[in-house]
Amino acid sequence: MTLAHRLKPAHLRLILKIAETGKLQTAATSLAMSQPAASRMLSEIETLAEAELFERHAKGMTPTLAGAAFVRHARVIVQGFDRLDLEVSDLKSGRGGMVRIGSVTGPVAGSLVPAIRQVKTRAPTIEITIEVAPSVSLVRGLVEGNFDFIIARLPPDADSRDFRVYPARDEVVTLMVRQDHPMAGRQNVSLSDLTGYEWVIQERGSPIRRAVDGAFHANRLAMPSHITNSSSLLVALAILEKSDAISPQSREVAQLLTRDGLNARLSMLDIDQDIFVAPFFLIQLEGRKLSRIAEIVLETLLREI
Repeated sequence: MTLAHRLKPAHLRLILKIAETGKLQTAATSLAMSQPAASRMLSEIETLAEAELFERHAKGMTPTLAGAAFVRHARVIVQGFDRLDLEVSDLKSGRGGMVRIGSVTGPVAGSLVPAIRQVKTRAPTIEITIEVAPSVSLVRGLVEGNFDFIIARLPPDADSRDFRVYPARDEVVTLMVRQDHPMAGRQNVSLSDLTGYEWVIQERGSPIRRAVDGAFHANRLAMPSHITNSSSLLVALAILEKSDAISPQSREVAQLLTRDGLNARLSMLDIDQDIFVAPFFLIQLEGRKLSRIAEIVLETLLREI
């Protein structure tokens, strides 16, 4: 067996403490050992190393060349053990680790980010990964192991028995325009007032698109003829900035974009009816155990919602 295989953490700690204090007795006391036990351990280490590690002087002990090499490497190894101890302790207690979350757009600003900020005040070193995508992609990623949990809607072909589903809430659609849009600032705007404008709206089949389609149909109105289909918020913002287009977004996203200080120069239209999107859920794969920190984030998010 090599030297590395025979050495123990206690051996390394003793060597480091002797090098630090220069005295065997002091090193032994700081490690809660008797001097004879520390002397026997040092002799054992030098036998394993086949070299003297310290020169003995009347005033103390100093490392030999072999001892200096031993100290240099021992310091790195012991620090690694200490970090491992701390990391494992943090993982078990929920003060550290990694959490991977997938979410549809709406809940990110109003619920997910505030929940994460709460957790990070208690566990600032945790690593959080957030991916925003449509529900179909998120559910597929959850099954493939890419996420600890997701905030999404179960697709019609998904078997709900495969998942642990926590109720969340409905989303409300807000119609966004640039601040100097002709309809900005008006009260009780009807959908019939808006059919002649350009719209930038999520693709067919998306929850917000279905909700808007349903609202137009319920009012016996045809959908606007001038539509750009895109689920990208960046695309929507770019079009709104340069035109009189209208873009449906979740209320949480709209409130974030119109918050003071963001300088987005956007407004929310005051429409005469609420447009609701099908509710989203917190979804976890059945039978897959979460890490302690992922459990804490999930619990905090449920309270936030």
